[in-house]
Amino acid sequence: MPQFFLNKRLIILLVSIILLVALIGFSLKEKDNLTWPEQFVKDTTGWVQTVFSRPAHYVAGFFSNVQDLQNTYQENKKLKSRLDELAKLEADVQELKKENDDLRGILDKKDDLRSFSPIQATVIGRNPDLWNELLIINKGKVNGVKKNMAVITANGLIGKVKSSNQFSATIQLLSSMDHTNRISAVIQGKKPAYGIINGYDEKKELLLLKRIPSKASVKKNQMVITSGLGGVFPKGLTIGKVVEVEPDENGLTQTAYVQPGANFYDVENVMVVKREMMQPDFSDEIEGEEEDL
Repeated sequence: MPQFFLNKRLIILLVSIILLVALIGFSLKEKDNLTWPEQFVKDTTGWVQTVFSRPAHYVAGFFSNVQDLQNTYQENKKLKSRLDELAKLEADVQELKKENDDLRGILDKKDDLRSFSPIQATVIGRNPDLWNELLIINKGKVNGVKKNMAVITANGLIGKVKSSNQFSATIQLLSSMDHTNRISAVIQGKKPAYGIINGYDEKKELLLLKRIPSKASVKKNQMVITSGLGGVFPKGLTIGKVVEVEPDENGLTQTAYVQPGANFYDVENVMVVKREMMQPDFSDEIEGEEEDL
């Protein structure tokens, strides 16, 4: 007998394989009544399939979830980028809207400046240390901008030209603490009351209208405009509204606190007003006395 058939272990293995295949074949047959060996083999086969199929499904599900997470991350990244673009777009829209409103307001003022030549300008510089004092615009001598010209926004007067270069000019705001920064003004009413805008209360954020006659009747919310008597500023430019009035120390005059019509803190677009009427000669004024604009 060949040596192959003498190997008992190999014979047992072959017989076991044959029996296993036979049992699987019996388990796959459709029968209404199964014998207990067939039932045992069928149940065992199903249990083995379940044991191996669950980890397989788990691994497949894990990789599927990882892929979903990667897709979600990429999608969120794209959405975040779009949101950033949207935020920037909204900011640009708001900025353009504000600039458009400013320009529309300034253009509407042209009807009130029939005797004057308006010069539209944009603020290009502002020193943080002198925020309430000065600002720089992009128009200068080549555009006809000269010293002491009035400067307004859509809401009212903000100051005057302090100095003018070829292509730019420095504007001194009404909120400047310079004691020489004076504007001739009038309080509108049945009987106009004249005074001088001179000074700014930083705590109250109000302009000081001084030298109002003690007998003048001044009430809250009365409008304050330029008088035009200084010879440089045109008449009728809005300055603000009266908030409160108090007598001076000697009781000879009154001082009114005026809420500015313009916002000195946030200024972007302005108009320089060139007065067409001839400027009066103040050479006969007392020496050393500053002009009331």
